[in-house]
Amino acid sequence: MNTMLWVLQALLALLLVAGGGYKAMSAADLATQFPALSLVLWRILGIVELMGGLLLVVPGAMRWMPALTPIAAAILCVEAFAISLVYARVSTRLSAENPLVWSVAMVLLLAIVAYGRFATTRLEA
Repeated sequence: MNTMLWVLQALLALLLVAGGGYKAMSAADLATQFPALSLVLWRILGIVELMGGLLLVVPGAMRWMPALTPIAAAILCVEAFAISLVYARVSTRLSAENPLVWSVAMVLLLAIVAYGRFATTRLEA
């Protein structure tokens, strides 16, 4: 179980850092494509994803405050769910190019990590 969670955390961290960097740096493009969210909100979401992606891996790898990992995963799960709702309003088809498909997958994987790390953190305490 621990190995599976580490693999998920590493993959999610890579995706979140890449996606968060894109959202933070290309917020103007996203604001024109999805006008439901403002430029500032896209940047804030990008920064949250960047920080959250780091918090999925760094606390456990450094053995420093590992309780931050399930908290970060839960916050990112809520954030990804909120973005999924925004994407659901503008999505028209179910395909791999649709951001809704990817954000829903992120919600599910982040929920698994949050639950799994919360359970293992409680057992260690």
